Amino acid sequence: MNTTINDVAKAAGVSISTVSRVLSDNPRISEDTKKRVRKAIKELKYHPNAIARSLANKATKTIGLILNTEAQTLIRNPFFIQAMTGISQYAQENGYNVMFAYNKNEDEDLNIAIRYITSRSVDGIILFTSRANDKCIEYLTKEHFLFSVIGRPDKTEGVLWVDNDNFQATYQVTDFLISKGHKKISFIGGPIGHNVSRDRFEGYKRAISVHGYTIDENITFLNGDFSEEFGYECLQKLIETCEFGEKFPTAIVTSDDMQALGVLSAMRKANISNIAVTGFNNTPVATCGNEVFVSVDVNAEKLGFYAAKLLLDKIEGEEDAPTHYIIPTDLVESKPFI
Repeated sequence: MNTTINDVAKAAGVSISTVSRVLSDNPRISEDTKKRVRKAIKELKYHPNAIARSLANKATKTIGLILNTEAQTLIRNPFFIQAMTGISQYAQENGYNVMFAYNKNEDEDLNIAIRYITSRSVDGIILFTSRANDKCIEYLTKEHFLFSVIGRPDKTEGVLWVDNDNFQATYQVTDFLISKGHKKISFIGGPIGHNVSRDRFEGYKRAISVHGYTIDENITFLNGDFSEEFGYECLQKLIETCEFGEKFPTAIVTSDDMQALGVLSAMRKANISNIAVTGFNNTPVATCGNEVFVSVDVNAEKLGFYAAKLLLDKIEGEEDAPTHYIIPTDLVESKPFI
């Protein structure tokens, strides 16, 4: 039979409320009483109910994650698992649990945030993306509920966020391609409403213009998603609309490794092997094929780790804690580049 808080109170000769206050380390309880109650807890091998304690303390010791993706993508795209690993590591080290919910629709993301708050199931929330005019950020800010964001928000004042310099990273990878002799470079973007997609496209545009080239709308694909399917579709469209030769790109900058894998799959099907492809995230699946491949390592685990650190520092009342972190990126070549 499990030991209850009533058993502890009886053994220590105190009230149930006193035991509860000892569990929360209430400073009003004398040290002698605390020692007596703790001794009874140890002897009886009592394990406090986490939910009951959270209600008493008005804290759950839990943070909620809202992942802007569908179940299929969550399983297939290692970025989410890597970022969640970083979050879990920091949370566990600091005595916090993690729960998560996923959905690709922004309105449903907002509903998840509302449920988290109204159910009092979490002490804070981590958002896995930042959209233009983000409804979740607006709602959480209005409700004065603690949260952090993986991704730079439109308005950074008063918001905890962590991100890479996506503009610079895409500029760097595009510049790298140009330095290898590529003059006609295609671009495949992500969801147009996401700030990360906008920043990566702007970095690509800047590198193209700095070198005196112009953006070719026929080989530029925006408002897609971070999936293999979208990458595959874009390569198919290139084949349909461009003639092989001067009009066909010699390199493709994608905004995610999953897009890049779709491009590579379509290249294999069409027996194309002379196009350089770059991706983002440096996920393990990025090196599964035999094609030349370069990816920007965004250090997803660190993104998650520092998103959790920002949030928990705020929850725990840390003074003078940072409000944001910029995580460095690395350009990784899986094979000698074309």
